[in-house]
Amino acid sequence: MNGVNQTIVLEFFLLGLSKHHNVEIFLFVLCLVIYLVILLGNSSLIILSIVDSNLHTPMYFFLSNLSFMDIFGTSSFVPLMLVNFLEVRKTVSFPGCALQMYLTLSMGTSECVLLALMAYDRYVAICNPLRYTIIMNTRVCVQLAALSWLIGSINSLVQTILALRLSFCGNNIIDHFFCEILAVLKLACIDISLNAFVMIVAVLLVTMTPVLLIFISYVFILATILRLNSTEGRKKAFSTCSAHLAVVIIYFGTILFMYLKPKAKDPDSDKLIALFYGAVTSMLNPIIYSLRNKEVKAAVKKLMFSDRT
Repeated sequence: MNGVNQTIVLEFFLLGLSKHHNVEIFLFVLCLVIYLVILLGNSSLIILSIVDSNLHTPMYFFLSNLSFMDIFGTSSFVPLMLVNFLEVRKTVSFPGCALQMYLTLSMGTSECVLLALMAYDRYVAICNPLRYTIIMNTRVCVQLAALSWLIGSINSLVQTILALRLSFCGNNIIDHFFCEILAVLKLACIDISLNAFVMIVAVLLVTMTPVLLIFISYVFILATILRLNSTEGRKKAFSTCSAHLAVVIIYFGTILFMYLKPKAKDPDSDKLIALFYGAVTSMLNPIIYSLRNKEVKAAVKKLMFSDRT
């Protein structure tokens, strides 16, 4: 077939840090702790937002969706990655690799969109407080959250299908911890210009557009806060969006650093940065919201006190 070996790939081998087994043992312990914190922290936020009536607000509804995304996204690759840290032969089946690509890309895209929607929620709450409950009613919140999940699913489905249609010519060694889509595309033995074009368009639409919307929202938020006469009022207004702003800076800052930094001489450093983006940011989200929000602290104390009584 035009001189190209069309060997069908049934499974992929994941290099990870195979040359540094001691480092992999350390990463196993570290990532296991991080994953447990992700499950515990995000599950706790979801439960608190359900059982505590004071948290039945749009902000915590969106935060619950963010927690679900963090759990689903990390669960799509961390458990298998932990197993592979202890294995000599690190493999993932072709369907398993496809599922990893779809879920990680879907959750990442959905989270980008959701963070923009959360910025809009803070904009309405601070800049138009009298109409907040009317604008951000239950139906609107559900529709906006569903939109973020839908956009993530469509983007991921398109890119995953385009990646799976490629021929790998028997090349099945992925230089990564998991099936990251860019690492998989490097294995292709045919032209990937369509994949590259679709990916660039997707980055502009689902990454840069949310960043722009978040920036515009915070410009209006900052202008409104500075117009407040009361210092206490300014502090209260800023405290309602400080946690979200911190999450946005960490999340998008990691993305920008990962894709805009000069190419590293050691490819292992790129893998570790991708690991930080995929796992550590998901761990920090519930921690930041727990430390920065009085409502969450109050809900935790209320739940602990009610359990003792």
